Amino acid sequence: MKKVTLKLNDLSCPSCMSKIQKAVSQQPGVSNAVVMFNAGKVKAEVDESQLAPEALGDVVSQLGYQVEKIIVKELINC
Repeated sequence: MKKVTLKLNDLSCPSCMSKIQKAVSQQPGVSNAVVMFNAGKVKAEVDESQLAPEALGDVVSQLGYQVEKIIVKELINC
C-alpha cells in the first residue's frame, strides 16, 4: 500500500471538495480518501496492484483541477 498526497492549486469551494473525494474514492484500490479544503490537499491510501498511485493525479486533473505536486510514500503497517 502507498500513501498518496496530492497538492492542488485551485481548490476553491466546498462543493469541489466533495466532487473530488467521490471521484478518488471510486477508484479501484483506493481507501481512506480525504480532501482537506483549507490545505488544498487530497490524501488517500492506494493498493498499487490495482492502481498506480500517480493515477490519482490524472483522476483529479480530468475533473478540471490542477495538481501541483504528487507525493507517494510507502504505508508502514505496525
